[in-house]
Amino acid sequence: MHDVNILSMLISQLWWLLLVLLGLSLLRVFLPDLKGKIGEWAVQRQAKQHLDERYILLNDLTLPDQDGGTTQIDHVLLSPFGVFVIESKNYKGWIFGSARQKMWTQKIYKKSYKFQNPLHQNYKHTQVLSHLLADLLEPEHLHSIVVFMPGCEFKTEMPKQVFQGTGWVNYVQEFQTEVISAMRLKRLQLRLEKEVLDPSWQTRRAHVAQLKSRHHQD
Repeated sequence: MHDVNILSMLISQLWWLLLVLLGLSLLRVFLPDLKGKIGEWAVQRQAKQHLDERYILLNDLTLPDQDGGTTQIDHVLLSPFGVFVIESKNYKGWIFGSARQKMWTQKIYKKSYKFQNPLHQNYKHTQVLSHLLADLLEPEHLHSIVVFMPGCEFKTEMPKQVFQGTGWVNYVQEFQTEVISAMRLKRLQLRLEKEVLDPSWQTRRAHVAQLKSRHHQD
């Protein structure tokens, strides 16, 4: 009887250990997405706090591109003063990079990691939108913005159109000339909402697979 109790205790402890290991594995898999989502939520909160009803923020748009694939855009901000394409980055540590470099560097805890220049990444996004909205929007009224969270520190000069915290809001508010009528603004919103792909797990998986294939070819 005593042996049965010991075996039962061991099985119980092993079960909890397996649950912990499973939880850690899932955390490791989903942590990058979670960190990205935190950055996106911060931008949404900042827009709500600092921009009025003239601005329409669309979030997490996966759109078809000209090559038969997809592109995923964190935010598209529609306004009478232009359309702003926003890429958010939630990174810690030191950031090194210039406008022309293909890859930027994050240095944290004495380790360095390479990541794609977000300006180049967002250029792809603006090109997709320019093509998709060609009959409704002039290219000069489409603006690229990259937003880093305050948790990182740039050790090189921060390129133009790259901001930290709420700095991007000040940039948006510099545009005060109305170039898009209320009717055309609504048409832009309806076009994007019509073209955006269903934000399902399958859509996300297909987009990630496409990115990996593209980077492997590069």
